[in-house]
Amino acid sequence: MAGFRSLARQVRDPRSDLALRRYSLRKCLERFAPYGHRATWDHLCTRHGIGPEDRSPDPARLMRALDELEAARTVWLGYEAGFAERRRREKHDGLRRPGAFDDWHRRTWGGHGVARCEDPAVHPSAPLAEVLSRLITALESDPGTACPVCAGTGIHWRQDLRCAPWSGPVCTGCGIVVPQPVLTPRALAKARSAPRQDLATVA
Repeated sequence: MAGFRSLARQVRDPRSDLALRRYSLRKCLERFAPYGHRATWDHLCTRHGIGPEDRSPDPARLMRALDELEAARTVWLGYEAGFAERRRREKHDGLRRPGAFDDWHRRTWGGHGVARCEDPAVHPSAPLAEVLSRLITALESDPGTACPVCAGTGIHWRQDLRCAPWSGPVCTGCGIVVPQPVLTPRALAKARSAPRQDLATVA
């Protein structure tokens, strides 16, 4: 099975058929898709003017989409390396993080679904690397009361998520399933008690 870097080389290969280069970009999302596969693809298509079903897209647009995806992957891999090193030191010292924090990292290791969007058509509009940088800052800081990506406070608990953990806080502004470790217990309680609202359409 081809890895992310091998697939990225196929996207860049000017000798390849455009349909194959597009297919390789889609396959990259099986290795790294911060919003989930469908939402990340919708994000890249929207930002770079690629028709979601266009089998022969402008190669320059494909390259810009790949560049954005690679930049975000670099940010996330840097965070994961730092996290793994911290965990080794903590285990050596007999320290353990709260279970929710560890569980969240196990589900998102590799960056797939790290800022999962419940609705594939509703996702942050900022570049992926910027979104992940905001998320990392929140993960490395004390818990807060707002969405770490858009700073919105419209966070509502959903019991019907399509992917594990199957329930959790969803931001009605940017659409991400907010990692529980970045929210205070009071913010989580508020999300659970808030009436459900539809996700806002993010421009």
